[in-house]
Amino acid sequence: MSDASAPAVSNFLREIVARDIAEGKHKAPVTRFPPEPNGYLHIGHAKALCINFGIAQDFGGQCNLRFDDTNPAKEEQEFIDAIQADVRWLGFDWGKNLFFASDYFETLYQWAEHLIRNGNAYIDDQSVDEIRANRGTLTAPGTPSPYRERAVEENLDLFRRMRAGEFPNGARVLRAKIDMAAGNINLRDPVIYRIIHTHHPRTGDKWCIYPTYDFAHGQSDALEHITHSLCSLEYEDHRPLYDWLLAHLPVPSHPRQYEFARLNMTYTLLSKRHLTRLVQGKHVRGWDDPRMPTLAGLRRRGVPPAALVDFVKRVGVARANSVVDLAMFDACVRELLNKTSERYMGVLRPLKVVIENYPEGQVDELEAVNNPEDPSAGSRKVPFSRVIYVEQDDFMENPPKKFFRLSPGKEVRLRYAYFVTCKDVVKNDKGEVVELRCTYDPASRGGNSPDGRKVQATLHWVSAAHAKTAEVRLYSQLFNRPDPAAAEDPLTELNPASLEVIEAKLEPALENAVVGKPVQFERLGYFTRDQDAGLVFNRTVGLRDAFAKA
Repeated sequence: MSDASAPAVSNFLREIVARDIAEGKHKAPVTRFPPEPNGYLHIGHAKALCINFGIAQDFGGQCNLRFDDTNPAKEEQEFIDAIQADVRWLGFDWGKNLFFASDYFETLYQWAEHLIRNGNAYIDDQSVDEIRANRGTLTAPGTPSPYRERAVEENLDLFRRMRAGEFPNGARVLRAKIDMAAGNINLRDPVIYRIIHTHHPRTGDKWCIYPTYDFAHGQSDALEHITHSLCSLEYEDHRPLYDWLLAHLPVPSHPRQYEFARLNMTYTLLSKRHLTRLVQGKHVRGWDDPRMPTLAGLRRRGVPPAALVDFVKRVGVARANSVVDLAMFDACVRELLNKTSERYMGVLRPLKVVIENYPEGQVDELEAVNNPEDPSAGSRKVPFSRVIYVEQDDFMENPPKKFFRLSPGKEVRLRYAYFVTCKDVVKNDKGEVVELRCTYDPASRGGNSPDGRKVQATLHWVSAAHAKTAEVRLYSQLFNRPDPAAAEDPLTELNPASLEVIEAKLEPALENAVVGKPVQFERLGYFTRDQDAGLVFNRTVGLRDAFAKA
C-alpha cells in the first residue's frame, strides 16, 4: 500500500475505470506495471507506478508486476532485483501477482504458429536494415518483402527451425502480415519474433528466439485478464497493433489500452539508453548515484517516497505531454522534510572562532530543539566551548550595508548559545581570514537577550573540541541546460559542478545518524547519511531553490 496520505484526484483514467465498473464491464480493475529489466527505474516510472497501483488499490482491484524479459541481450538479474526493491520502497505491493513475459513463452510461440497457419505471419529473410528501409515513410507506403507470400508450410518449417537454433542471429525474423501501405507504420508487417542466441536470466538456453515487446505485451495482458492496460503516450501509435493481435489470436480476454502523458522534467534526462551511457561511461558512480533520476538514486539522496508520490499526484494525469519544472519536485521534497526531519547543526566550510572571554576548558551543555514542527520530537544537548566553528560565508571583513552576520564590531546570536561580538580578525600569509577573535555575553545563555537588545542574525555553529569531521557531498543538477534531451548528444551538456565533495564539521550527535534517514542541517538544507563507510552525508535538497536564483 502506498504511504501517501493525500486523497486521489480524479482524472480521465479514473473516470474510465469508474464508468466501466458502474456499467458492469468489470467488477474491479486489474492493471499491470510491465518494466523491462534492462536498467533501473527512474522518476518517470514512478508516475506509471502510482497510476497503475493507485487505481487498482483505490477501486479494490489488483496490479500485477510483470517483467518484460523478452530481450536477454540487455537484461540482468540485478535489474530485476532493483526494480522490485524500488516498487516496494515507493510503497506498493504486488502480493502474489508477480509475473514474467517468459512465463508465457511457450503460449506465445504457439500463438505465433497460429498466425502463420492462418496466413497472418511469415518468415522474412531480409536483414534488419533492409526491413527498415522497405517500411516506407509517413507519406510513402512500404515495399512488400519478397518473402511475404511464402507458403504456410514453408513458414512453419522455417519458424520451427528458428526455434531449434538452426540459424544465426539476424538471419530471419517472423513478421505479422498486416498492411504495408497502412498509414500507421507500426502496422506495416511488424517483426514479432527474432533470433537471439543469448543466455536468458530465467529460461537459460531453452530459447533462442524471442517475441518482440509488441507481440508479448498485449498477449501477456490477455493471459493475466488485465482490464485496463495503462501506459504512456509513446505507445499510442502501437495501440492499433495491440488490438489487431488480440483480434487475430485465441486469447482468453480482450484488454483495452489507454495512454497518458509521460513525466518530463527540466534539467533531467529520462531516456534509459542515455542513463545506461552515463553509468557505463562512468560519468556517475552507478545507477544509484544521487545525481541520477533513478528511484535508487533519489532514495540514496534522501528523497522520501511519500514526497515522490505527492509530486506525482500534483503533476496530475493528462493526455498531452508537458514539462514539469524541477523546482516543483524539490518543493515537494522540502515540504515533507520540513515536517519530518530532525534539526542538527553542521558547518560545511568551517571558520575558526575563539571566544576570548569564555573560560578555558569549560563546556556548556545547551538545550536544542529537534524539530520545531513536531514538539513530540523532543530536544537534545549540544556542547559549547571556547573554540567553535562557523560558516565562512557568515563573516565579511568589509560587509555591504545589508549584511547582518559577523563582521568586525558586529554582534550576532549563536543558535541556542550566546550573543557574541567580533573583535579581531586573524589572517594567514596570503591575506585570507583563518580565525576570528570574539567575546560573548554570559548573560545571554540560550540565545536570549538579557536586556532587550536585538541582534539581526542568528548563526549555527559547532564546538571545535567536540566536532565530528565528515565528508559531505553537495549535489546539483546533472545537466547544464533545462532540456538535455534536445541536445544532439545530451552527455555533452553535463554539469561539471553537479557534485562537490567537502570536509565539514558536525555536532557530535550526527555521528549516530542512521543511513537513509533525512536530517536538516540548520540554515543549510536537508541531508542524509550515505551508505558508504565512514561519516558521509549527501545533500538531499537546499532550504531554497538556490540553483534557480543563480
